[in-house]
Amino acid sequence: LGRTPRALERKLRVVERGENMVLAEHFTDVGRFVTRTLETVRFQPPNRVDFRLVRGPVPHVVEQFELREAERCTELHYSGELGTDVWALGRWWGDVVARKWEAAVRSSLDSVKTEAERRASRR
Repeated sequence: LGRTPRALERKLRVVERGENMVLAEHFTDVGRFVTRTLETVRFQPPNRVDFRLVRGPVPHVVEQFELREAERCTELHYSGELGTDVWALGRWWGDVVARKWEAAVRSSLDSVKTEAERRASRR
């Protein structure tokens, strides 16, 4: 696993690296402050990356990004699951967190796209 891509340097810090997994701290701007989450990120080359929340605003988050070959292109598929506890209060908090989480995923995908296009233009 190499260094953090330039497009993501302000959004994450790798705490520990393994052969196919990192423990990473993610920073998300949510308006008045920046939240910090700690996640494991498992790489399954060439087509899949899995995330699992270790510490964050809710007790459970798992996500998966997968590249799939299509007719004349490659498609990126995303799936995620967010879980809460504490009944109605947890459901309300989960809705608040989910909106911010989805915006953060969109922003990260935009950054990855920008970096991929930058690298492709050098070829």
